[in-house]
Amino acid sequence: MMTPSKTYVRFDWLIIFIYLALVIVGWLNIYSASLSDNAQGFFDFSQIYGKQMIWMGLSVVLIIFVLALEAKFYENYASIIYIASVLSLAGLFIFGKTIAGATAWYDLGGFSIQPSEFAKAATALALSKYVSDIQTNLKDFKDQLAALILLAIPVILILLQPDPGSVLIYAAFIFPLYREGLHGVYLFVGVGAAVLFVATLAFGGIWTAAGVTLIAAFQFYRKRKARVNIFNYITVIGVCLLFIFSVSYIFNNVFKQHHRDRFNIVLGKEVDSRGIGYNTNQSEIAVSNGGWLGKGWTQGTQTKGNFVPEQHTDYIFSTVGEEWGFIGSLVVVLLFVGLITRIIYRAEKQKNQFSRIYGYSVAAILFLHFFVNIGMVLGIFPTVGIPLPFISYGGSALWGFTILLFIFVKLDAVNSHY
Repeated sequence: MMTPSKTYVRFDWLIIFIYLALVIVGWLNIYSASLSDNAQGFFDFSQIYGKQMIWMGLSVVLIIFVLALEAKFYENYASIIYIASVLSLAGLFIFGKTIAGATAWYDLGGFSIQPSEFAKAATALALSKYVSDIQTNLKDFKDQLAALILLAIPVILILLQPDPGSVLIYAAFIFPLYREGLHGVYLFVGVGAAVLFVATLAFGGIWTAAGVTLIAAFQFYRKRKARVNIFNYITVIGVCLLFIFSVSYIFNNVFKQHHRDRFNIVLGKEVDSRGIGYNTNQSEIAVSNGGWLGKGWTQGTQTKGNFVPEQHTDYIFSTVGEEWGFIGSLVVVLLFVGLITRIIYRAEKQKNQFSRIYGYSVAAILFLHFFVNIGMVLGIFPTVGIPLPFISYGGSALWGFTILLFIFVKLDAVNSHY
């Protein structure tokens, strides 16, 4: 059995260092984005940056607690942690607090806790436990269905809040499942459906359908000597055409108006710089103002003028872009790339499947948050309300990501090959 001192030595200090760097960068930019004339210095806990400092201090206590528990605890009690998380999501519909139309928070004496931020780690633990217990490569449909149900339960509860941004993150779990043997067709279908959906909205159903048919015909012609089954091609084309011509109905009847507006703005169909597109337009201006080296900390004109709504939360990267410029933004991006790459590298070093799956889950969740949030700030993706890990303001988000990451740090220290 490994002694506590040996476990301490085996902690991946590179992961910890990058975590600390991101949290510090986050606080510096939260300070700049929320600084007001009424502020009483760095330690003014009535200000947003002061409250974030409290969450950061409590995160240290949380890290100590997470690392102090035995690594086996997370595997043995993964199911119980998952059930507790599901109950916390369900309890919102009775005891929850509604903010901006979403019943997604518990009000605890002036502080709000968002259980969906903690549900990601709980779901990652449960999925890792299930897949490692069944000892298969996920080729059986019943195993795939069970894994899907594990993911579907929190997704449905979060969707009912409604919080579509948090729901989107659960798509990240396809990557650890793919690593463990899930057939690549699921990944292909998911990506293909997303591409067809966007293409149909951008170019129309007729042109998209014609494009799919031409691509399929070209592939069939290219492989004609291999005597491929034409029925398979006809089936794939039929399914694609059915999906393409259902996009319009889904878009107009399932999506809410503000979701449709955001997609249309990104696709260039609507230019509404004062209405639904105001946030994105202002964040793009802020980033472009930064140039190569930025305007300097607390010197951003868009930031100081409060032109970007929610700049300390979902749009925090626009502060980075304006005040730290291209170079500072690149450093933040490289920190995330380094962290995610390091987690994947360490995941491959794990002695057991549970730790490996959990590591891939952590990497996938962080990647999707990072990728979508920055894409949203730059106007590449519609606004969906996803925080930038460790950098955006919010105690629940900081705690949720901290728990998610440091459980893996603990598992890696005990269960890895060096």
